[in-house]
Amino acid sequence: MTDELRFTIADRVATIVIDRPHKLNAMTPAMADALVAAVGECNRSDAVRAVVVTGAGEKAFSAGSDITTLDGYATPWDFRNRADYCDALRACRKPVIAAVNGYALGGGLETAMACDIRIASTNARFAAPEIKLGWIGGGGMAAGLAYAAGPSNAAMLLLTGDMIDADRALAWGLVSEVVDPDRLMARAHEIAGVIASRAPIAAETAKLNLHASFTMPWDKAIDYERDLQAICFATDDAREGRAAFAERRAPDFKRR
Repeated sequence: MTDELRFTIADRVATIVIDRPHKLNAMTPAMADALVAAVGECNRSDAVRAVVVTGAGEKAFSAGSDITTLDGYATPWDFRNRADYCDALRACRKPVIAAVNGYALGGGLETAMACDIRIASTNARFAAPEIKLGWIGGGGMAAGLAYAAGPSNAAMLLLTGDMIDADRALAWGLVSEVVDPDRLMARAHEIAGVIASRAPIAAETAKLNLHASFTMPWDKAIDYERDLQAICFATDDAREGRAAFAERRAPDFKRR
């Protein structure tokens, strides 16, 4: 682990803070390893039902990988096979919310797109600037932008490397909400708290179902959805949900 990535759990919500504000929260290999470990703990722990990811300070969510560390890989193949923090977030079984404060650049934008829900502060800025340095993103940049913002808007970001503000990101579908900076974390935890109050197996399968909808043919995606629904329907939590509805009370979900 590293002091430059903080991980806490409270009220069934895990919070991951990328904590290197003097470097715009740029990620080092040690920080990437720590994020991978934090996501692993989220997956293992029944105490975690939702996750919030953010950056320390007001200037940046994350500027992506620290460029000064990239020449430390012995070969391009080693670089290609490095521990990838975006892969880790995509592999998180629990719903993940990105609270984007300030710059989300390169791998920082990819980090946000690896999360399930993105909200931004009014000072958030988004860019895929790798083309200005002679390469392209490798953490899901093109796929994430094309899904979220559409191919033309994705091309605008990928081919110019230029920055867009929070309002344009909202209009393009990159984020779901834009809030004042002093409301960002409260709003992220409010959403996480609502998700954490829902049936956790259902939340995890809903996430699986959503991801499958991007990769499966239409008819197969519907079949898969029905399979997941049947799995959820057989859980103790689903029986508790039906009982609570009949008895007009709040359900008490146990993740069983």
